[in-house]
Formats: sequence, structure tokens, C-alpha cells
Amino acid sequence: MRQRKDIPAELKWDFTHLFADREAWERECDECEKMIDTLPQLRGTLGISAESLYNAYERMYEVSEKFSKVADYAFFAKVIDGGDTAALEMTDRVRNVSVKYGMNMSFAEPELMAIPEEKLEEFLRDEKLARKYGHIIDDATRLRKHVLDEKSEAIVARFRKITDASSDIFKTFTNVELKFPPVDDENGEKKELTAGTFGAFRESRNKDVRDGAFRSMFGTYGSYSNTFAAIYSNSVKKDNLMASLRGYSSARAASLARSNVPESVYDSLIKAVRDAIPSMDKYIDLRKKVMGLEKIDVYDLYVPIVADVDYPMTYERAKELVLAATAPLGKEYTDVIKRAFEENWVDVYETPGKESGAFSAGVYGVHPFVKLNFASTLSDAFTLAHELGHSMHSYLSSKTQDYANHDYSLLVAEVASTCNEVLLTKYLLSVEKDPAKRAYILNHFLEGFRTTIFRQTLFAEFEYQAHKMEQEGMPLTSQALCSLYEGLEKTYYRKAEFRDEIRYEWSYIPHFYRPFYVYQYATGFSSAVAIAARILETGDASDYLKFLSAGGSDYPINELRIAGIDLTSPEVVENAMKVFDETIDELTALLVK
Repeated sequence: MRQRKDIPAELKWDFTHLFADREAWERECDECEKMIDTLPQLRGTLGISAESLYNAYERMYEVSEKFSKVADYAFFAKVIDGGDTAALEMTDRVRNVSVKYGMNMSFAEPELMAIPEEKLEEFLRDEKLARKYGHIIDDATRLRKHVLDEKSEAIVARFRKITDASSDIFKTFTNVELKFPPVDDENGEKKELTAGTFGAFRESRNKDVRDGAFRSMFGTYGSYSNTFAAIYSNSVKKDNLMASLRGYSSARAASLARSNVPESVYDSLIKAVRDAIPSMDKYIDLRKKVMGLEKIDVYDLYVPIVADVDYPMTYERAKELVLAATAPLGKEYTDVIKRAFEENWVDVYETPGKESGAFSAGVYGVHPFVKLNFASTLSDAFTLAHELGHSMHSYLSSKTQDYANHDYSLLVAEVASTCNEVLLTKYLLSVEKDPAKRAYILNHFLEGFRTTIFRQTLFAEFEYQAHKMEQEGMPLTSQALCSLYEGLEKTYYRKAEFRDEIRYEWSYIPHFYRPFYVYQYATGFSSAVAIAARILETGDASDYLKFLSAGGSDYPINELRIAGIDLTSPEVVENAMKVFDETIDELTALLVK
């Protein structure tokens, strides 16, 4: 693993796009804190008139926009090196200022809720207020029965520093302190295992390498199983407590209500995927036959099904592929992606202390920041396409919407990213003539269904059941969580074999600390399959680009309808499962031929 100082500047974030230096950040943070101190002056003004309500929102979002940039700078610094003292100091300060912000804003929601509905309707006849803040006000007031009184909201805000600690503890432990035994590579040489290299080891053609990486990774997590159970149990307790305090029937109901998503969407996803388990059986049987294995373990599912296909992937080649694949979305779209490559929007390689995985985070008024841990596999090219999908969603939303309405909902967050992945798959299949490589690409597409629909739905079911268990008074011990997870693995992948270490895999998933998030990967993938097919069939991406530009200006279910997707119907996921089954047949026929 290279040190950060050895990575070329063009392959790293340029923090000066946010602030010239740490001193400039400090000055802006000081200014934000002063502005936050003035927010209580707005108390008592929201219900006076439409104009006073508009002015209050203007002031609140002015502070929010300014502070979000300060918070992003600290967050990105900690992501790059979770052990950097300066980054930790900035993050801690942001947390403290954020708590003050929450406390000083605690009057706003209760005061808005106290405005009689008839009076609020009268206010919203004011065109200026309705145009800019109408949806925001509607979104807030539809949940008025779940907003606490001002004093209680202030208390909840003060406890945020404590209630959000589980995620911070998990990240610090896994990204900075957790170390894994080395793994023997294909040549029998000891190699370092990290969260970033685990994926490459898992794709090795050598079963012993895959087995060794799996045992090293999850054996290590398992040795801290009680610690991880305590961290996650505390997170679940917090979720359930907050939901109960606000009068929701469950933490899931509270989470989905924020995006105005019916719980039936979650339930129908699980049902549709469980109904498709016979297709997963067929896929596992195909893998077992083609790979010549007497039995197939879950860690064997990650290796490319076609043997001896050399598909090396440099970062430069990955950039070329993404640009070619997204060409159907138009020149404006690809021109912005070129800017991302040329203007340091992407931090490419793994370095010591850098957070595992990948993400894209939009900064309003600046540009999106993409974090990779590029390891030179085809999967990394798909990751680049995925994260740039997020980036383009952020870019177009920020370009089209004002700050108050730019931030899109979690439900639509994975659609743009996955649509790019599907487009990349279709592009590769359109240009690749070699049967073995075509089979490799088809297998990668199938793995998208397995890891993004089946696996994420399994995760969604796990966290739903875990929250139900805690709500019903069952202690979330290591044994209870491991038993729950192992049972779900054996349900979703019933044709596979299981090493004991699989029961610890739940403790490896960071998204569990962002409750009821992962189901949106599955709905997003299902939506993206349909959207990409429509764009390639019609040559018209205009509705899709309108969807990407909507930001948070409407409810996500409504925004998806702009792109032709109705998630309240089970057909979206059911049709994706049909595509999965058809692709298995296509791969089978290709391999036979």
C-alpha cells in the first residue's frame, strides 16, 4: 500500500476547492458558530406572516449551507486518514457545533407545527414562499404529530453527540485499529489483507486463497464479536428509542416516513426477492457446474465464473469505459464527468488510514467529491461508474435547484449510480466479441443482481428483524445476531455451503449504522435496470435527466415517476427478477455454445 505522499496530486482530492487552508476553515467555522448563535432570534416569528416565515427559512438555510461546507471539509479529512489528529479535532469541533446548531434550531419545527393549518394554507398562497419552501413546509407538517415540544426537541438535540457514537466507534475501530492476519497469495507468498484488498482476494481463481482471505477477514471480526454486538445493539436501541419518543410504531416506520415511503414498498421487496430464490438456486448450480466444484461456498460466489479470462483494469481504462458507456445520456453529462477526472474530484487509491469502500458526496456550490480504493479490477471500473452516477445526480440537482431543495432522498440515491453500472454492462456487451469475456461480463451483471438485490435485501431483512427483536425485549447478543444472520444466509443461498465464519459477516457491514438504508440499493438497482433499458431502446434520456435534476423538490416516489418508475407497484422488482433469470439462461447458453 502506497503512502499518501507518494500518490500523484491529480489522483487525490484538492481540499483547496473547499478552503484555502486549515486557518481559513477555522475562520469559517467561527463565523458559522456566530451565525448559529443568532438563530434563536427567529423564535416567535414563523407564525406572524408569510413574509416572516419566508425570511426565517432564508436565514436558517443560509446557516445550513455555510455550515455544511465546514462539516464536509472535516469529514473528508477524516475519511482520508482516520488516525490524523488534526482531522479528528476538526470532526470533534464540527460535532460540537452541530449539537449547538440542533439546539438553537429546536424551536423551529414545534413552532411551525403550532401554526394552525388554515393559517399555514393562507401563508402558502404567497407565491414566493410556496415556490421556494412549499414542499419543505408540506414535508415537515405532514409529520406534525411526531414532532416533540420545543423543550424535548432541545434535549434530543443535545443527546445527538451520544446517540450517534455507535457509528463513530465502529468506523474508528474497523478503519484504524482492526488488523488482519496476512493471506497466502497464488504463489504462496504472504500478502497484507485490508478492507480494500479483500475484494481482490475474494475473486482469486485459487480456492485456497479465497478461503484464506475469508477466514482471515471474518475470523478476525468474529474474535471481536461481542464488542461488535455491543456497538450494534446500542445503535438499534437508539433507533427504537427515538422512534418510540416520536410516536412511531417502529424504527422502520420512522425511517421510511421521513421519505414518505409506504412500508409496503419494503415488504414487497422482501417478498419479491424471496419468491425469486429458485432463480438464485439455478445460478448457484450453474456456478458449481462451470467451476467444477463438488460444493460451493458463499465466498466462491465472488470469483468470476469463467476461468482464465484476463481482464486487467487500469484507472485510465476505467475512465474511458465510463465515458463511452454514459454517452447515451448526452454530451452535457459526459462533459461533466470529464471535469471530474481533470479537476481532482476523485481520490483514487487506498492509503494508510483511508476509510474503506467508496462514496460520492456532493458539496453545494463546489462539486461532488468521489472516494475510491481502486485495486485495478473490472469491479473497480463499475465502482467508478457507480460513484459518478451519484456525482451527476448531485451535480444536476445542485445546478437546477436552490440549496433548500437540492438534496435528494435516500430512496432515489442509488438509482443514478446503478443506472450507470447497467449502462456500462450493456456497453461492454455491445463491443466485446470474445465469448469468454462476454460470459465474464454477463456473470458480472448477474453478480450485480446477487450483491445489490439479493444481498442487500438480506441485509434489509436482518436489520428489520434485529430492530424487532430489540423492540420486543430480546437482548441483541453476539449469539442472537449471529444466529439471525446465519439463518438468513442459509435461506437466500440455500444451495451453497457455509463456513462457520459467515455468521460474523453482519459485524462487517457499515451501512447497518445508517438504519433502513440498504433496502434502497435493491429498489434502486431494480429501478435502474428498467430505466437503462428504456434509454437504450428509445435513445431518449430526457425524462431521466429531469429526474436527476429534481433534487429534493418533491417526494421520491413522485420523482421516480418522472423517470417512468412506480415503486408502489411490486412489478418493478418482479421484472428485475425476471431479467436476472433470463440473464442466467443467456449465460448458460453462451457457455454451452
